Amino acid sequence: MKFLKNHPFAVSAYFDRSTVLTFAVPKEQLTSFIPDCLELDTFQDKWAFIAIAMVQTKHLRPKGIPEFLGNNFFLIGYRIFVKYHTSYGKRLRGLYIIKSETNKKKMAFFGNIFTHYNYTTTDINISQESDKEVFSSLKSNFNFQVAKYAVDVELPTGSPFNEWKEARRFAGPLPFTFTYDETDRSVLIIEGVRSNWKPKPINILNYQFDFLDKMNLQNLILANAFEITNIPYHWKKGRKDIWT
Repeated sequence: MKFLKNHPFAVSAYFDRSTVLTFAVPKEQLTSFIPDCLELDTFQDKWAFIAIAMVQTKHLRPKGIPEFLGNNFFLIGYRIFVKYHTSYGKRLRGLYIIKSETNKKKMAFFGNIFTHYNYTTTDINISQESDKEVFSSLKSNFNFQVAKYAVDVELPTGSPFNEWKEARRFAGPLPFTFTYDETDRSVLIIEGVRSNWKPKPINILNYQFDFLDKMNLQNLILANAFEITNIPYHWKKGRKDIWT
């Protein structure tokens, strides 16, 4: 039943909110985290990027199924920005997923049947304070704080980007997500289609992610942070390409 994991049908959803933090790291440190068929999507031929996305999703269901039969849950994705050169001569920018989490066992169960993303379940809490919003998880051991009411947000200190226009190229999600199957040297390409995509810069006051700490990366820098709201989204059926 392995073929079921290859995204055998299109999926529709609605993102109430997506909060994305992107971290820059010297490219040499991420090479070992991606398969040989992919290459890192870099900036200034120096920096590679990991994005952590917190997505509040509703009405997720196979495309064509009524909304009320969809499911609502929280998704957390840790992704590396990559490129893939197809066998038919196209160069695609996309993401390679290194960890996926959700707050619902149902999503983890079906996600692990129909994708290669290896979902695990975790807790997620969003609390409000007078001047900030706090995202946290006890099981996954992360915590970050977003300033409320911030205007004229500046890029994070030390970001490799000179302006927000550059930073948006690495805001995610990108049009494509890739999975590699060593047994037949194939790359599964999943294309996402979105509308109303208007990333808004946010000010991150503090952050800690146990998963990043365990990767033992040196000189990791918060490069940008964005929030996007009210996004109709769907994923096309996965398609395979033989890596040559």
